[in-house]
Amino acid sequence: MSDVIAAQNTFGSVRTRAFTGAAGTGKSQRAQMVADCLDAEYIIDDGLVIRRTEIVCGRSAKAERNRIRAIRRAMFEYEEHLASVRRFFEKAAPCSVMVIATSDDMARRIIHKLGFPPPDRIVRIEDVATPEEIARARKERVLKGQHVIPVSHVLVRKNFAGKLVGRLKVLWRSKSPYDGEKTIVRPPFSFYGEVHIEPEAIEQLASHIASKVPQVGSAPVSRVSSTDEDSLSIDIEMKIKPGPKNIPQIAETVRRSAAKSVGYFSGLNVYNVNVSVTGVEF
Repeated sequence: MSDVIAAQNTFGSVRTRAFTGAAGTGKSQRAQMVADCLDAEYIIDDGLVIRRTEIVCGRSAKAERNRIRAIRRAMFEYEEHLASVRRFFEKAAPCSVMVIATSDDMARRIIHKLGFPPPDRIVRIEDVATPEEIARARKERVLKGQHVIPVSHVLVRKNFAGKLVGRLKVLWRSKSPYDGEKTIVRPPFSFYGEVHIEPEAIEQLASHIASKVPQVGSAPVSRVSSTDEDSLSIDIEMKIKPGPKNIPQIAETVRRSAAKSVGYFSGLNVYNVNVSVTGVEF
């Protein structure tokens, strides 16, 4: 908690806005236009910090090899990535930032993660694009799997592991030769529709991780529940073996290991792990 308070104090002079809309509706294509209207100096899009179509910090989620890692990258779940962006804005403040996200809640979570103040304005894709334009953008995403990054193709080539498909150019007066340019990419991961993780998979993973902790015997998971699609609560019932550590120490190790591992491998937020001891194994 103290780290969050310190970060919020550090970035109190950072003004935040958000630009939101469902995936594939054309947000990145309109990002610079909306940022100009909101007087935002920097854009945060899928893990990248962008200024006038130039990458100044971060790493693109679209460079990840699978969907789960891409989500974690976009949400700044990797500590080194998060720390580098925070260090950048410590030097850049005071400034204004526009966060691009697929929902208002996601935008607020990213802003909170970075330690910025809450957004003072949220613009949605429906505010700047017609239903026909949104439907056309969705069709391109589904049929071709193509994404737009509001960055020059020269700079994207240095920071992207997938395929560069093309580029768009919007002309206006600027000192930068790449200003207004957007790059069309195809990420190295393929993703259509939704990702479903069965509760049984979470149970097996949590049980396996718990059973690998020293002095733990069998450790079946009795329940996996969620308050929303991204947050989990896990109940583990375990039997312990005699050894140097006492029951509270073993239970705490199991709790931490299960929360960290399940969160890492699934990309979900594990907000609670309940551990109960049901017996002793010899």
